[in-house]
Amino acid sequence: MVALALIFFVPLYMTFVNGFKTYNEVVTSVAALPEVFQLENFITVWKQINFFGVFMNSIIVTAVSVIGILLISSMAAYQLVRRPGKVSNVIFMSILASLIIPFQTLMVPLVKVAKDLSIINSLHGIIMMYWGFGVPLAIFLYHGFIKGIPRELEEAAHIDGSGTFGVFFRILLPLLKPITTTIAILHSLWIWNDFLLPLITLSSDSTRTIPLAANIYFGQYTNEWHLAMAALTMAVVPIILFFLFMQRYIIQGITSGAVKG
Repeated sequence: MVALALIFFVPLYMTFVNGFKTYNEVVTSVAALPEVFQLENFITVWKQINFFGVFMNSIIVTAVSVIGILLISSMAAYQLVRRPGKVSNVIFMSILASLIIPFQTLMVPLVKVAKDLSIINSLHGIIMMYWGFGVPLAIFLYHGFIKGIPRELEEAAHIDGSGTFGVFFRILLPLLKPITTTIAILHSLWIWNDFLLPLITLSSDSTRTIPLAANIYFGQYTNEWHLAMAALTMAVVPIILFFLFMQRYIIQGITSGAVKG
């Protein structure tokens, strides 16, 4: 486990450490600590990359995409579980079948359809694409979890006069908190770090996300390794902090979902 941890830790260590060095220090020794931890590299990158703008783009895309995926998939899974039959089975199996289709096979038709619908190179366009790609897995996870929730709770709510939406949002949705948290975290990590979909759909400076902006900046400043490393550090630190804060919820959600299933 130590050896495996080092394999993942060493590249991160070199990225972080070299982001605080001068160019001469990076060239002299990649693995050594900097003589003085200075922030000039990060200040330069912040201005050149317009980090606040791309950071807000990533926040908007990730947050709206995840919220939409959670709402769409939880309601869809609820109906598929509570309305069993051939139609529900066909819909559910069709959704599962979409998970085995490689994204690379959809890239060209996806771009063509996005252009025809005038949603290419826009934040709302890529958000809708993330809904489409993220909903199948979320429905699959919700489907197994909802099966373990007693139907009697919903029947009691119906007797008390609650409608379908009231039962779902007041009774069922709070019970889905463990698996909802897990899905939200996993999809947030995926969307925040995703590079390929923004690469083929976002081209203007005003719509770039952090991974795309960092890659473009890294390509422009590969000779100035201290700036490139600072850019990469700024790109990965937010999601690392998010993961460290939320990792216990991932474990809770997965174990709870396994018991429910």
